[in-house]
Amino acid sequence: MESFDYYLDQYAELAIRVGLNVQKDQTVVITTPIACADFVRKLAKKAYEAGAKDVVVDWDDDEVKALRLKHAPEDTLKTYPMWRATGLEEMARDGAAFLSVYAPNSELLKDVAPDRVAMSSKAAATAREGYLQYVRGNKVNWLLVSYPTAEWSAKVFPGLDESERITKLWEQIFTLTRVDQADPVAAWKTHIDTLTAKQQSLNSHKFKQLHFQAPGTDLYIELAPKHQWVAAGSESEKGIFFVPNIPTEEVFTMPARNGTNGTVRSTLPLSYQGSLIDGFSLTFKDGRVVEATAEIGQEVLDNMLNMDEGARYLGEVALVPYDSPISQSGIIYYNTLFDENASCHVALGNAYPFTIEGGTTMTPEELAENGYNKSLIHVDFMIGSPDMEIDGIMADGTRLPVFRKGNWA
Repeated sequence: MESFDYYLDQYAELAIRVGLNVQKDQTVVITTPIACADFVRKLAKKAYEAGAKDVVVDWDDDEVKALRLKHAPEDTLKTYPMWRATGLEEMARDGAAFLSVYAPNSELLKDVAPDRVAMSSKAAATAREGYLQYVRGNKVNWLLVSYPTAEWSAKVFPGLDESERITKLWEQIFTLTRVDQADPVAAWKTHIDTLTAKQQSLNSHKFKQLHFQAPGTDLYIELAPKHQWVAAGSESEKGIFFVPNIPTEEVFTMPARNGTNGTVRSTLPLSYQGSLIDGFSLTFKDGRVVEATAEIGQEVLDNMLNMDEGARYLGEVALVPYDSPISQSGIIYYNTLFDENASCHVALGNAYPFTIEGGTTMTPEELAENGYNKSLIHVDFMIGSPDMEIDGIMADGTRLPVFRKGNWA
């Protein structure tokens, strides 16, 4: 069996060459917790080897962030350093590539008043809106990957000591990202081809609605008139093919802003801004969440929904079979990047312009006319289960089975 260092090196190579697809003379911006420093050094080395002209690292520290949210004067929580926001936007405008290393800690802010977290989150999202338009519109190549930390591994494998649980989490990541295969790049090409075939099949049907049924869920989602299903890879404004999430198992598109009706229940916990929301149900009327209840994290859920008007509407619907490798691992990862690829999911908040035909070149007014939802947030939550039934409904009312018993029909 190969050594850990070998697999970590392969993981970094996959992130830079396949996920981000760094180009010659491109600047690479890495946003990361300081706990991931050893991995970031590997990423930087791989980026330079791929031809990057510069690697800019934006270090973050969860503990310092928590201290600020607990102790800083309330007025300061309503601000965000504009030099950071404008710097990111400037680098995006100049064609940089953006890589985020995500290591969630769902217990981090459990003792912080949720309204203080909401203030800070809204300030950051508002200040970074210009930069986020580059990412959400696929104007730049970007990537999200994860790295096991002591805190995250403790949530996933609470019965093991720190060394054992981090090793076990790494083993899962190497398997689920196909890094442990003989040729990870070839394995990803095959995987992308498989997802692309599903994407093309869904696009050929031009469904008007999807009907989701499962215990606690009876939901109709109208799709945007010009919706297009997207899978795995995307192309940036400069024609760079990249895979924004590693791992990825989803095929997704844009709901029509005002076309969701019914009730949906979450099937996996949601780690949001350092807090946990679990056992929650949402009721929609004409696209808008009109009722929301949670067994855990009700105040956090309410603050998320009240972030802005668009936070109560859907921006994404994604299909993932229950027999996906992540689901079959039988592990709840408390990490949206992994959990969303174990389950069908929807996202509250901002839609992706590239999920409608011609969306990336539309004006804001044209996007709105085509069912686009605008918001400061984009939060995926999981609704899939082995009982999930999904029908695609055509314009004439004809129904076609899309999912049966949690998997592709």
